[in-house]
Formats: sequence, C-alpha cells, structure tokens
Amino acid sequence: MRRRRVTYRPSKAQGAMGAVFGGIFILIGLFVVIPTFGPFGILWTLAAVAITVMNGYQAFGKGYVGPEINIEEDTPQVESPSPTPPADLNAKERLEQLQALLDGGLITREEYDKKRDEILSRL
Repeated sequence: MRRRRVTYRPSKAQGAMGAVFGGIFILIGLFVVIPTFGPFGILWTLAAVAITVMNGYQAFGKGYVGPEINIEEDTPQVESPSPTPPADLNAKERLEQLQALLDGGLITREEYDKKRDEILSRL
C-alpha cells in the first residue's frame, strides 16, 4: 500500500463567516444569556469566544495548516514478465508480454500501440 498525505484547510471566507457569527454569539452571551441565566451564560460566552478565536485563526492565521487526513491507496501487485530477451521470443510471446506490461500499468496505451505495431510489422 502506498500512503499519500493530504491536508485540508478551511477557506478564509469560511473562517471569517465563523468569526462573524461567533462575535454575534459573544454579544448575545454578554447582553442576554449572562444576565438571564447566570453561570450557564458564562459558559455560553466562553464557548462563543473559543469558537470565534478558532475561526479567526483559521481565516487569518498564517501558521494554520488544518487537520491532516491520511488516504491509503491500494496499488495492484503486478507480476513482472520473465526477463527473457526479446530476440528469443516469438511474436505471440512478445505480444503477451506487452499486454502484461499494459495490464500492470507499467506502460501507456500509446506505448503499447506503438510497440504492438512494431512487433506485427516484423511478421
């Protein structure tokens, strides 16, 4: 298996919008929730501050990279054709070997077509 590292960073617009809404929730906490609910209002306002700071850092922080996501890809295991020199093979064996290279992803379709035409032209 081959591992590829992919990082994700929210867009600046997404972070800025989160900071704006976080600011609104801070104001609601200060002027409505704390006077009405007391200790719960303090908890509400602290959570709103944390969310606003996080979103502001995502939107405007230069050091923010984002969460890391690991993606694993399965690469097919291909048996390599025998290392028999091409001169010792007949056309059928060479075409089979060429097909195995194409199926294994070791050569492109263009390379396959070119070499196939070359083998067939020698018949």
